[in-house]
Amino acid sequence: MTTTPSRARSPRLPRPARRTQLLQAAREVFVAQGYHASAMDDIAERAGVSKPVLYQHFPGKYELYLALVDQNAAEIVAGVRAALETSLGYRETVRASMTAFFEFIDRESESFRLIFESDLTNDPAVQDRINTVNLDCARAIAGVFRQAVRIGESQAEMLGVALVGMAHVTARHWLREGRQVPLADAVSLLTDLAWAGIRGLPVGPTRQGTDTQS
Repeated sequence: MTTTPSRARSPRLPRPARRTQLLQAAREVFVAQGYHASAMDDIAERAGVSKPVLYQHFPGKYELYLALVDQNAAEIVAGVRAALETSLGYRETVRASMTAFFEFIDRESESFRLIFESDLTNDPAVQDRINTVNLDCARAIAGVFRQAVRIGESQAEMLGVALVGMAHVTARHWLREGRQVPLADAVSLLTDLAWAGIRGLPVGPTRQGTDTQS
């Protein structure tokens, strides 16, 4: 078993705070060693708790990993929704959506690789969570563009899925290739590409009176 650096025992914490601490310790261990090489002993040691304390929160390594997936998924969806709320105009909505994905992957690159590019991505529970986060983001985007163009709800969702897929796949490629293109330039390139297509759709009401035809 690979051991991690020893840490002083952690003080008593409220249950939510302890769970957050354990997830952070698990993230560090999984990133450093990979899922299969990691053990609950390593995570407990990294967190500075006993194994019984760790098992009080998570019944096993797999459940702990799924909890990490859920945590990262929630962060991605929250980032996209926050970006959509602060954007003005539909073109900026596209830019905000792309930026949310790129900034998350840039900030949490190791965690992103661990969850979205690990050996467990074919696991049904993990795959279901990945699909859900992509669909949640797509529906958030669809809710905005449903007002922008005269298309039905299903078509708007397809548009959202297309934008999320473009952002997700391209950001992963950008990360794997070592961020050779500056983040802002990559986002601008995708925004221009996506907006060129969206402008060709039947126009609905403008958002904040801006950029439906720009």
